[in-house]
Formats: sequence, structure tokens, C-alpha cells
Amino acid sequence: MKLSDRTKKPTPKFFKVLRTIGLTIAGIGGTLVAAPVALPAIVTTIAGYFTVAGGVLSGVSQLTVSDDERALKDEK
Repeated sequence: MKLSDRTKKPTPKFFKVLRTIGLTIAGIGGTLVAAPVALPAIVTTIAGYFTVAGGVLSGVSQLTVSDDERALKDEK
């Protein structure tokens, strides 16, 4: 399946929830990394990991599709 075909298919509900969680984690990590105050090095390091993990989680969740016809009817 091509990437363009995959992006046109619907995402299952479970992965929509995971995508939202991933975006939230990435947002929190990005906010901590870009904080205007000096934070301890461990906090900045963990925030960097949060940003990467949240981005990967949301990216993988966005490209997960359902080929099950029954699941597609439930989405509508």
C-alpha cells in the first residue's frame, strides 16, 4: 500500500486517541524545551525525549488504517 493510499483511509478510533495523547506529550516536551527560564539539565533531557516519543507516537498512529469493512461502517 502506498503512503498516499494509506493517508486517505480512515484511522481506527483507538489510534485517534493515541494520536491525541502523542500530540499532547510532544507539546508538553516542546514547551519545556523552549521554556524561557533555566531548567535543570535532567528536565531538559527528559523533555527532549518526550518531544521525540510524542512525535513518533502520533506519526505512527496517524498512518495506521483499518481495512476491515465492518470497522469502516462503524466509523460512519
